[in-house]
Amino acid sequence: MFQNGLGRTLWLRHVTANNRFADGTKMIRTIQRLGPSPHLSTGGTQRPLAFRRADGLIIAGNVMRSMFVLALAAVRGSLCHGQATTPLPVLWQVTSHVQAPESAYFDAASGYVFVSQIRGGGGARKDGDGCISKLTPQGRMVEAEWVTGLDAPKGLASHGITLWVSDIDRLVGIDVKKGAIVQRVTPPDARFLNDVACGPDGTVYVSDLLANRIYRYGGGRLSVFAEGLELESPNGLWVDGQRLVVAGWGLTTDFSTETPGRLYWLDLKTGEKNLITPEPLGNLDGVQPDGSGGYFVTDWVKGALWHVSREGTPTILFTMSPGLADLHFLPESQTLIVPEMLQNRITALDLGATRSLSR
Repeated sequence: MFQNGLGRTLWLRHVTANNRFADGTKMIRTIQRLGPSPHLSTGGTQRPLAFRRADGLIIAGNVMRSMFVLALAAVRGSLCHGQATTPLPVLWQVTSHVQAPESAYFDAASGYVFVSQIRGGGGARKDGDGCISKLTPQGRMVEAEWVTGLDAPKGLASHGITLWVSDIDRLVGIDVKKGAIVQRVTPPDARFLNDVACGPDGTVYVSDLLANRIYRYGGGRLSVFAEGLELESPNGLWVDGQRLVVAGWGLTTDFSTETPGRLYWLDLKTGEKNLITPEPLGNLDGVQPDGSGGYFVTDWVKGALWHVSREGTPTILFTMSPGLADLHFLPESQTLIVPEMLQNRITALDLGATRSLSR
């Protein structure tokens, strides 16, 4: 997912014509010397032009420029969607009580789909406004605020009766039967925790996109499973046998990228990296197995829904709206549940009604 990591919900529409941010806050353009920040790269001693919001938040110029570039890419993606000849096979959509949904996850034990909602505060704001919603696989909202008190919840995964969710700089455990938070794990150097995946033994993996790191939590012990620039700012995760499949956003410190990310996997025993898509694919967010050795992957910025075959051949299935986030696939019904973050919408696609996927 894309967030500027510095304030409210700016999304892609960084500044409108009347000098206001997308959330309505007035912009005051100013020259401001900014101190070093772990979220920004100024590229030398010269500090960038900054934009001060009326609420006091300061957005550095290089972040603004990055958001502008991403906005252009998003607009192009929207135009492509408008020219699409294949209609979306929409099975159902939910918009009521939905605001900035980031991750959808089907918990087989309970039979429910859980969706993390960042809501109005933005992806890095500690405001206690985030929540987890509970739905049926048929799209009926059972409880919009099933679990509350989170800040900006993102990735979801479960093992046993525990549903794990990343929340900026914490890994939070929720008792599925009680619908209550029962555990919080805080990595000491976490910057922007994103997706979560669980192994069959209950080991939890969580990506940190801005820190280029993947944490591992199991048996009450937290450790770093992998880190370094070669992780390509890891976003989506999925445990597939003895492999941890990773969707890379593309190396970044402020969510802009010179080179988009690739899909790859890490050996769970050795940590060795192996490419699935040799060439850069996009600003990747969610990843799900297709049940036949391939994967579904979302590109957050372009709004592209990819299918990657078992041989590593990528094909765009659909171009939807910018903001496609962490999806979930139900192989029995061939249903793909996709959060559309910028549209405040959860969409289920019936892949079985359209076309057979390349194997």
